[in-house]
Amino acid sequence: MTLHERVEQALDTIRPYLETDGGNVSVEEITADNVVKLKLLGACANCAMSIMTFKAGLEQAIKKAVPEIVAVEAVNLTDMDDPNATTPN
Repeated sequence: MTLHERVEQALDTIRPYLETDGGNVSVEEITADNVVKLKLLGACANCAMSIMTFKAGLEQAIKKAVPEIVAVEAVNLTDMDDPNATTPN
């Protein structure tokens, strides 16, 4: 199984929860140095909880399932300065 397929498989464990709220996620790129770049879709793209969803859900699922991934980044994450943003504790 390729690195991309393994990342997608990890995301598939989280997708049902995202889809329940009208969102989803796509893999935009996996760089040569094993950084995954994700794009939050639908309701996830502008949700105040997207920071928490990203850190506690997507990033953790990928790093646990695919340990050779060194970092996970979102290309369109809610800004940390947004007063409505919810961050993980």
